[in-house]
Amino acid sequence: MTAITGHRGARNLWPENSLDGFRRAAALGCDAIELDVHLAADAEILVIHDPTLDRTTGASGPVADLTATTRRDVGLTGSDEHLPTLDEALEALAPFGVNLHVEIKVDATGTPYPGLPGRVADRIAAHGVQGRVHLTSFDLDVLRACRDAAPEVPRLVSADVGWIDRRGGLDGFIAEVIDLVDIVALRHDYLAGAFDAVTARWPLDRLCVWTVNDPEAIRHWLGTGIGHLTTDRPDLAIGMRAPA
Repeated sequence: MTAITGHRGARNLWPENSLDGFRRAAALGCDAIELDVHLAADAEILVIHDPTLDRTTGASGPVADLTATTRRDVGLTGSDEHLPTLDEALEALAPFGVNLHVEIKVDATGTPYPGLPGRVADRIAAHGVQGRVHLTSFDLDVLRACRDAAPEVPRLVSADVGWIDRRGGLDGFIAEVIDLVDIVALRHDYLAGAFDAVTARWPLDRLCVWTVNDPEAIRHWLGTGIGHLTTDRPDLAIGMRAPA
């Protein structure tokens, strides 16, 4: 049965990467919750997708400039919450026992944050959730750092057509990730055109399609028997999925 992952909680239903959104998505019955992390100036790990504050908060500027003090003054758009930390997100989700896809982002220049994979691994270990986490990234160097920091925690790589083309095509991409990751997550438009080629090279049950929100598209992908589906509308996907 296809596992349903709530993208940034469930950003088409509740404010993205918010504690309330995470709780509601988990209570809805998501198999996994996806969230994004950046590193702040004082090494606090913050949960936000973009490297800047402008789109999803009432503030502006780089996430990397925040401190523990200034972070608490940054409110999430459409919410009465402040910008959360990874620790706060893990605490909020602890009662649900849901799986987690923790995406380790890069800074505003596209540069990996020094030491962030190890810091994330430390917090995951501190909360005792290693057994239900995938560490994820588009960046292979980040994923290699994750493997070095926490070899026991499985990894997921995300990619789209541009990413794959820059590695010489599908065969080159698969060769680079085959010994590095457990799950390959591909953007829906690329995967739709390359489904047969991809599934000839990678197991269907360890393949993820992202981010699928249209009801007909959700129904299509569920019908393929794909292992994982990431969506901003997990309510639709869970409702359409046939029971085990």
